[in-house]
Amino acid sequence: MHISEGVLSPPVLAAGWALAAGGLAVGLKKTPVAKLPETALVSAVLFLASLVHVPVGPSSIHLTLLGLAGILLGWSAVPALFIALFLQGLLFQFGGLLSLGVNTVSMGTSALVAFSVFRLLPKKLPVLGAFAGGFAAVLIGTLIVVTALWVSDNDLKATAALLFAANVPLAAVEGLISVFIVAFLLKMAPAYVSGSTRI
Repeated sequence: MHISEGVLSPPVLAAGWALAAGGLAVGLKKTPVAKLPETALVSAVLFLASLVHVPVGPSSIHLTLLGLAGILLGWSAVPALFIALFLQGLLFQFGGLLSLGVNTVSMGTSALVAFSVFRLLPKKLPVLGAFAGGFAAVLIGTLIVVTALWVSDNDLKATAALLFAANVPLAAVEGLISVFIVAFLLKMAPAYVSGSTRI
């Protein structure tokens, strides 16, 4: 879900940076010092998970682990994602630096949606919450990326539709990955999943 450099229109880029700045401010405010190591670890995992990607037009499909990041970090996922995306853009030109704002918004919003879905579903069904959160995260992120492409250029409408279709199977895979990891953490380190994270 990285949008490449030079694809989005200036108004979309500006809106992305404005929203990303707001999300980062809230995310940093809601990240206690004691949670920084966990946030840094998730950021590193996000960085690595999305290094293997398949290009689809001006974007790509790849593992995101956005649902998992949201479930574990809540608002702290936004700065974690920003750092991972910044380093990918700087070191590997994945997504680019001008589009970093929009990419942060799409992925940060996805993580927050996953967190909300996981917390809203009954606590007795954490596996269902993990799947729904992981699935919803990819779909929401894809919708934001598709909308940004659509608004930026009419010629990108076909690419936007292709991108959405390509990400639907990925959403199911991400949901299953979230299930396995959340189930493992609930067994081995339940505090990471059922701790004091609040949206």
